[in-house]
Amino acid sequence: MSGPGLYAAVAVRSFRRYSTYRAATLAGAFTNSVFGVILAYTFIALWSERPDLGGYDVTTAVTFVWIGQALLTPVAIFASGAEADLVERVRTGDVAIDLYRPTDLQLWWLAADLGRAAFQLLARGLPPTLIGLLIFDLRFPSNPVTWLVFLLSVVLAVTVSFSIRYLLALSGFWLLDVRGAQTLTIVLSTFFSGLFLPLVIFPGWLKDVAFALPWASLLQLPADVLLEERTGWSVVQALAFQAAWATALLLLGRLVLRVATRRVVVQGG
Repeated sequence: MSGPGLYAAVAVRSFRRYSTYRAATLAGAFTNSVFGVILAYTFIALWSERPDLGGYDVTTAVTFVWIGQALLTPVAIFASGAEADLVERVRTGDVAIDLYRPTDLQLWWLAADLGRAAFQLLARGLPPTLIGLLIFDLRFPSNPVTWLVFLLSVVLAVTVSFSIRYLLALSGFWLLDVRGAQTLTIVLSTFFSGLFLPLVIFPGWLKDVAFALPWASLLQLPADVLLEERTGWSVVQALAFQAAWATALLLLGRLVLRVATRRVVVQGG
C-alpha cells in the first residue's frame, strides 16, 4: 500500500489504538466535565458584572467554555499527541529506521495524529458537551453548514497543533531532553488559544498579538465559527488564517527535518 491509502490506513490504525484506552478516556471525559462546570460558573460570575464583555453575552461565553472542553484533547493543548512516540524515537536514534522507509515521516505522523484527534473528539468531546447541555443553557447553531465549516476548522486546528508539536519532537535532534520546550509550549498554547479566557476580552495590543499567533487557530477561531460570531467573509478569513499557519509550520517542519538529518545527535552516543 502506498500513497493516500497508506496514510488513511495509518489514521484508522491510530483511531483504533486510542480507542483501546477506555479507562483513561472515561477518566479524561470526567475531568473535562468537572473543569467545564467550574469554568462555566466562573464565566457566569464574570459576565454578570460585564454583560457584553468581548462582544459575548453570558450564554455565548458559557457555550465557549464547553466548546473548549470538547476541543481540549483533540487539539492536544495540554499534552502530546500521536507524535509523542516520535520524541522517543528521536531520542534513541530509532528514527533513523523511519527515515529509510519509503514513506513521508511528517505525513505519517500527521495521519496518526488526525486519527487520534478523531477518536478524542468523539470520546472526550461529546460527553462533556452533553453534560454541559444538561446543566447550562448553551447555544449551538441549527444550520448544518455551520457545523461542516466548524469541522473543517477543527481539522485545521489539529494540523496547526500537530505542526507545532512535530517541531518540538524534531528539536530532540539537538536537545537531549525536550520537556522544557514542551512545558513552555503548553503554557503558550493554554494562554493564547483562549482556553481559560476568550481572546476577544484581551485588552488592546495583547488582543492583536494573540489573534496573530498560531495558537488562536486551536480554539478561539473554531469556537467563533461554531458560535456564529464569524459569518460570511469573516469565516473565510478565519479558515485562511488557519490554513496559512498550518502550511507555514508544515513547511518549516520539512526544512527542520532536512537540516536535522545532516547532523543527528543521539543521546547516549
